[in-house]
Amino acid sequence: MKTDILAIAKRYIPVLDWGRDYNRDAFQNDMIAAVIVTIMLIPQSLAYALLAGLPPEAGLYASILPIILYAIFGTSRALAVGPVAVVSLMTAAAVGQVAEQGTAGYAIAALTLAVLSGGILLTMGLLKLGFLANFLSHPVIAGFITASGVLIAASQLKHILGIEAHGHTLPEILYTLNEHMVDVDPVTLAIGIGATGFLFWVRKGLKPLLISRGVKPKLADVAQKAGPVGAVVATTLLVWGLGLADRGVAIVGEVPQALPPLTMPGLSWDLVSALFIPALLISIIGFVESISVAQTLAAKKRQRIDPDQELIGLGAANIGAGFTGGYPVTGGFARSVVNFDAGAETPAAGAYTAVGLAIAALALTPLIYFLPKATLAATIIVAVLSLVDFSILTRTWTYARADFVAVAATILLTLGLGVEAGVSAGVLLSIGLHLYKTSKPHVAEVGLVPGTQHFRNILRHKVETHPEVVTLRIDESLYFANARFLEDLVQDRVVENGPVKHVVLMCSAVNEIDMSALESLEAVNERLKSMGVKLHMSEVKGPVTDRLKRSHFLDEMTGQVFLSQYDAWRTLTKEDPEPALEAAQ
Repeated sequence: MKTDILAIAKRYIPVLDWGRDYNRDAFQNDMIAAVIVTIMLIPQSLAYALLAGLPPEAGLYASILPIILYAIFGTSRALAVGPVAVVSLMTAAAVGQVAEQGTAGYAIAALTLAVLSGGILLTMGLLKLGFLANFLSHPVIAGFITASGVLIAASQLKHILGIEAHGHTLPEILYTLNEHMVDVDPVTLAIGIGATGFLFWVRKGLKPLLISRGVKPKLADVAQKAGPVGAVVATTLLVWGLGLADRGVAIVGEVPQALPPLTMPGLSWDLVSALFIPALLISIIGFVESISVAQTLAAKKRQRIDPDQELIGLGAANIGAGFTGGYPVTGGFARSVVNFDAGAETPAAGAYTAVGLAIAALALTPLIYFLPKATLAATIIVAVLSLVDFSILTRTWTYARADFVAVAATILLTLGLGVEAGVSAGVLLSIGLHLYKTSKPHVAEVGLVPGTQHFRNILRHKVETHPEVVTLRIDESLYFANARFLEDLVQDRVVENGPVKHVVLMCSAVNEIDMSALESLEAVNERLKSMGVKLHMSEVKGPVTDRLKRSHFLDEMTGQVFLSQYDAWRTLTKEDPEPALEAAQ
């Protein structure tokens, strides 16, 4: 009994598992990774809070308790949880519909969104619904993230230019930017362009330069990751030293010097109902992004990720964010890769990062008073442009036109109607694409390859056929969406050729036959019977056979169930057929 309780506890609280083997070497590696990620996260957290329309401290708060909770409940050894660009943009779009930016109601709505998202993720995890992430196709997700990257970069141009602009779609943003172009502040523009150019150079050119000067690769890598901090320090000193805040340069201003406060989300029905759908979409996108990163990094060390437990870990992190002044969070690609490359051994690296950010919230916030918002905007632009990948359009166009249509539609809807419309379209298109592809399954008429017991498509190979026997290999499970398709196909094939006496459905690729498909098979059987043609099945998998035996179909079927297609061929092409073995797999 005690062993069972311990196993359950380890299942839902992974820290009890990896924590038992924690040692000094793991501690050292985790601490090094934590220092590097903390340096990266300080400006990034401030910037993403700005993107979400929240005070900069909200970004720090969303990166402290959520990381600790994920370290306790998550299964990834390298995933770094916190604010990310796409979720921050989705937060701004969702909260902006129920409250005005800068008001207390806006902050409360962001807290509510985090708790709702956490509750949805936690519920999905407890119900073991991690498989639902598979309903979002990767090309569609890539299209959505690309469009979101463009939207995010466009939304930050107002800070680079020092003008007012608003909107949640690309046309709105560009229209309002154009309206206020006469108000561009030259000093802010100089800071913004300078910071953006510097950060792009740091990302591509700093590390090779340092290595060429004799700096060790690992130290050069740390310096590259600290590039945004250098931009923050330099521009802050510039604004402070030259008094540029008095000349119209927008600055961060006063940031509370405190640990994350205990906060309460809004509980009114109107607020919860207004934010539920956005919270669901944020949960789906956040989970897909997080699990993709976690599984990619885990595979490199042959570690295992439990999708259902990841839902629980991310759910706990979001609930924690909602009660400590934050907003929705998920696993970030860039910071997770940095965490992995820096040598993080366990989720404890995230906890140490949280401690570093807490120290920053307590001691360093007065130092960013004169930090120009243009620098934070530059940080966001450089980060999100790495997400933009329009090559997905050419790749899908070349490989599969249906995927191209889905990706293109997702990109256009996201840019034209906003992130919620884009992600909703992505979900619907992913499901629709699956239904479309499986509604017309590949069904090949097959014949015997001479000298073998193998059967191949008669249109691709030289095979033996028999005028009285038609064998159709079904390369998809049969369910409501494609059941009628099979009916029509069998009907058309039999009508084409009068001598046909036997139709064999080769079911080696059929993993499921639902009730709608069963009714279609019954209809096919009756229709062929009236035409004097027998219906047979071959290579039916055991679980499918077991389900068919629960109905009267096998008793009423005019033909037989053959263990292999070769048995069917040998039996049905003889004048005096031998008894066939029924499938008992």
